[in-house]
Amino acid sequence: MFYRAVHLALRGVAFWTLRISRHRLELAAREGGYLLACAHVSHLDPFCLGPIWPRRIAWMARAEFYQKAWSARLLRWLGAFPVHRQGVPVSAIRTALAQLARGEVVGLFPEGEISTGDASVLRGGRIKRGVCLLSARSGCPVLPCVIVGTEKLLALDPWLPAWRGRLWVICGDFIPPVTGGDRRAARAKMAGEIEASFVRLYAELRARWQLDDSIVP
Repeated sequence: MFYRAVHLALRGVAFWTLRISRHRLELAAREGGYLLACAHVSHLDPFCLGPIWPRRIAWMARAEFYQKAWSARLLRWLGAFPVHRQGVPVSAIRTALAQLARGEVVGLFPEGEISTGDASVLRGGRIKRGVCLLSARSGCPVLPCVIVGTEKLLALDPWLPAWRGRLWVICGDFIPPVTGGDRRAARAKMAGEIEASFVRLYAELRARWQLDDSIVP
C-alpha cells in the first residue's frame, strides 16, 4: 500500500512538473520476472523511472543508503533491498533471485555507480558482471534502459510547473541469459551484448529527439 501511494504521488508530480518522452516503454509490461538494467547518470534515476514504469520495480540500492534508520525503513517500504558493492554480495543475490523466481522485476544499475564522460556505459564504458550472473542463475532476461536528463533535476527550476523539466527514456530489446560452457566466458559475452545495447540505445535516443551528446555529463 505504501509503494502504491508513493507511486501515485510521484506520478502526479511527474505529470505536473515534467515532460517525459518515451520510446518502446511498452516492452516493460512483459509478464514474468526480468532484470531492468539502467544506465546511471543521477541518484534520481529510480525515482523518475518508477512512476512511468508499467510494473513495480524492486531496486537494488547501495548499502550506504541504509546507514540511517529512516532511509533504510523508507527504502524497504518501497520494495528496495541493499547490495554491498565490495566483495561478493551473497545476500543481495539471494534476494534478487527470490524476487525473480516470484515473477517480479528487479532493477539495478550495472555500472555500479554514477559514471560520466568516457566511463559512462552510454559511451562505451564497462559494466559489472553481476547482472549477467543473476540472469544466468534465474533464467530471466535483461531489459536495457536509458534515461537521460535526470541529473538536471537536482536544481529547483525544472520542478516548477512553468519550467517543466525534460526527461527522455528508451528501452531496448530483451537480452536472454547466456549459459553453458565456461561461466566466466558466458558472463563476459553477455556483458558485451548489454554494453553494446546501451551504446546503440543512446545513439538512437539522441537521433530520435535530436539531442547533443552534452545531454549526459
